[in-house]
Amino acid sequence: MSAAAAAENADAGLPDRCEVLVVGAGPAGSACARRLAAAGFDVLLVDQHDFPRDKVCGDGLIPDAHAALRRLGVYDEVAAEAQPVAHVRCVATRGRWCDVPGTLSVLPRRRLDHILVRHALRAGARLATPVRFEAPLEEGGRVVGARLKTAVGARAVHARWVVIATGAVPQALIAAGMCERHTPSGVALRGYVRNEAMVGRIAQLQIVWHPRMKGGYGWIFPGPGGVFNIGAGLTGSHVRTARGKGRMQDVNLRRFFEAFCEVYAPARELMAGGAPQGELKGAPLRCSLIGAKWSRPGLLVTGEAAGSTYAFSGEGIGKALETGLLAADALVAARDDDDAALRARYEAALQAIKPKFDLYELASHVNHRPWLTDLVVWRANASPRILGRMSGVLEETQNPGRLLSWKGIVKLMFE
Repeated sequence: MSAAAAAENADAGLPDRCEVLVVGAGPAGSACARRLAAAGFDVLLVDQHDFPRDKVCGDGLIPDAHAALRRLGVYDEVAAEAQPVAHVRCVATRGRWCDVPGTLSVLPRRRLDHILVRHALRAGARLATPVRFEAPLEEGGRVVGARLKTAVGARAVHARWVVIATGAVPQALIAAGMCERHTPSGVALRGYVRNEAMVGRIAQLQIVWHPRMKGGYGWIFPGPGGVFNIGAGLTGSHVRTARGKGRMQDVNLRRFFEAFCEVYAPARELMAGGAPQGELKGAPLRCSLIGAKWSRPGLLVTGEAAGSTYAFSGEGIGKALETGLLAADALVAARDDDDAALRARYEAALQAIKPKFDLYELASHVNHRPWLTDLVVWRANASPRILGRMSGVLEETQNPGRLLSWKGIVKLMFE
């Protein structure tokens, strides 16, 4: 890099080079950066937004997220701010429900992601914002850094490795030549509502299925300070066409949300008597570890950019953290190996957890047949054993496909 280019980078708050450039400071990117920095890597973490910043999400932290936060060493700080929750309430189409116990909490992503970024910085990573990824730098077919857009113009940063952790929006994947599916796996719409009168009345992570929300579900999650996260999500939202592109099904997501409030009385009451904290916001989902290449020479893809969200539940925080750590672990373990060995290590780690995602993909058929939830809830209330299996699915000690596949549904009728 020339002296003039180095001076320009300095003006933009960017170094000329680093050992690992992590693009995206959400859970996956921050987890990866923290792990690498703690291991002695020179890490530059960049994000297109200044922190703290908002992120459209359900904000629910389920057991896999808690486990990853403990591994990162940030659990205590998150737990001190989060709203603890004891159950997931599954509400079926006829209004019947069952409460599934689990290790759960709720913390808005604005606060969670800021905690994760701060811990990455404490470990020694450097942060630059607002910075947008434009394209990889390549030499001889290998990625050797990235061209980044800053407030003062485009800048080049050289790196031994680049990690893409930019979430569900596909632009960075497309620019890096890693995108295999341009459209998302699903879409969601959420808002925040403050309603002190509902505190204690909605004390669970409530997930609701109904024929008017066929293909998805609604949710209400109680957060800190009397603020509730309320939203609706649609899985399998886009029909795929040629070349990885596609089109969205004929569904208006805002009307989908309105239907949720019409058919579920607690949602209707929450919205009618509460004070909205900002506008409803939508976001795409990338699920099931499909839709993107996982690696190429000099570059890894992790988090929701790699499809780390579960198709059935839409849960993504825990697996974003987990895959970010897997990327970091591969880099730490194979620091002196060649590209092929390091990439093989990372892809093997993702392949090892891929069967879990496949099972959740299988279970997602319930979202398109909401009447099945009546059977599941009825049997769970009648059988502590089945309720325990549902808790096991939440804790990832039970196979969701076994419970919610067609074979599993048939077994429910006769157990």
